[in-house]
Amino acid sequence: MFNEPLMTTVVGSYPQPAWLVNQEALAGRLVPRVRAPELWRVAPELLEQAQDDATLLAIRDMERAGVDIISDGEIRRESYSNRFATALGGVDPEGPGTTIGRTGEPTPVPRVIGPIRRTEPVQVRDVRFLRSNTAHRIKVTIPGPFTMSQQAQNEHYADDRALAMDYAEAVNAEVRELFEAGADIVQLDEPWLQARVENARRFGVEAINRAVHDVQGPMALHLCFGYAASMRQQEKPSAYSFLSELEQAEVAMVSIEAAQPKLDLGMLDLLPSKTVIVGVLDLGDMNVETPEIVAQRIREALQHLPPERLMLAPDCGMKYLPREVARGKLRALALGAAIVKAELGL
Repeated sequence: MFNEPLMTTVVGSYPQPAWLVNQEALAGRLVPRVRAPELWRVAPELLEQAQDDATLLAIRDMERAGVDIISDGEIRRESYSNRFATALGGVDPEGPGTTIGRTGEPTPVPRVIGPIRRTEPVQVRDVRFLRSNTAHRIKVTIPGPFTMSQQAQNEHYADDRALAMDYAEAVNAEVRELFEAGADIVQLDEPWLQARVENARRFGVEAINRAVHDVQGPMALHLCFGYAASMRQQEKPSAYSFLSELEQAEVAMVSIEAAQPKLDLGMLDLLPSKTVIVGVLDLGDMNVETPEIVAQRIREALQHLPPERLMLAPDCGMKYLPREVARGKLRALALGAAIVKAELGL
């Protein structure tokens, strides 16, 4: 199903409407790790209906743009990780902890006070809603066990490895039901593999492999240098410090950002068995790429990967972009891929 050449997809998130989320407040609390209900503009009793309506807008934008594999835009989430991470047993729902974030500043995070357990489905309804509202292939994202273990204050486990392993069990249980609900791809979001390299080398791949053990469906894994909204281009390295290790991860696809950091694409050679989802949209630039700019980025990636092992996407989630910019960039993504497909006779 996914060996078609040069398929287009999204990393996960899409801009939430201003009538749904207070975008100024969200920008002031970039990537909240704990629940932030104050960000929603809609009354609690109407919130699910409003989120459904906004999700339909995101679905239609992606469909009209011509994206092959779409998501629900993560419209129901305050951040990519906090909805799932704070729904688990073992986390204090009232008293958050603190850790040092990727920007080096103290950040409120879930405080782990007992065994991490998945007590109920968290994103299964999201997938059913998406599946019932599109004929496109669909991808759902879920925070990975390593990243959640680094975004928590651990007051229960002997070490972070033990914490990550129980997060992996919770993720595994959720992922199984996400596929049963109709997901075509499930993606683990693991940006902290790059941020906490020493820990990642000790137990990152082990945690990922436990999270995907015996899962009946294709898995992807996303890692990046951080949202463009929080990091300037000059702050991003041109090479990953944790990438070749993912050749041992039991996932079919690895998603990386490449456009904004001007990644050394020779790094693609480090993943000889994986399909690589390469970021070809720079989310730090509010100018919409032309299809030809996107096509040139695709051609450069094709110097290292055959078309059937190359998928195309934005660098990262599009949550912090203006919606009109996100729409334009996704359309350029689809048109740029079409240019290169025509050149290759595909």
